[in-house]
Amino acid sequence: MDRAKICDVLYLVLADTYALMLKTQNYHWNVRGENFASIHAMTEVQYTELFAAVDEIAERIRALGGPVAGTFSGFSRTTGLSEADYQKTAMEMVKDLADSNRHLATELGKHLEEVDDEDDIGTEDLLTQRLRLHDKVAWMWQMYVTPDGAFSLPEAPKKKKK
Repeated sequence: MDRAKICDVLYLVLADTYALMLKTQNYHWNVRGENFASIHAMTEVQYTELFAAVDEIAERIRALGGPVAGTFSGFSRTTGLSEADYQKTAMEMVKDLADSNRHLATELGKHLEEVDDEDDIGTEDLLTQRLRLHDKVAWMWQMYVTPDGAFSLPEAPKKKKK
């Protein structure tokens, strides 16, 4: 098992998760309009869950012997997510959250492939749980902006034969 490689992958997940938590909380504070109550409530549930996930991911890195350089500048350089724009409309925020969760699900699928050969069931399980959650959250947000149900998740990664 290449612990350093796994920790590097987990740091990417940590940076994206932290960025999404901050974005979700920013939208929680700044949402306005006719769907205020439901979006405000849903974002609170999600940023709370993301806060717990940040801790779980960071502790997994530490359990594998890696350092966790949890700085804004480090996360900002590492994340593939855009910063929140608090001036967006409620529906623009919702679309951004759907896209951001979809991005994270896609990245988690790639990260699962990267650690597949490392025989680290704990990390694979953590990444799989996160992927499943972000798939669901992306779908939930997408239903706000596409009420006809037209939505597709990224293709699931294919399991390599050993």
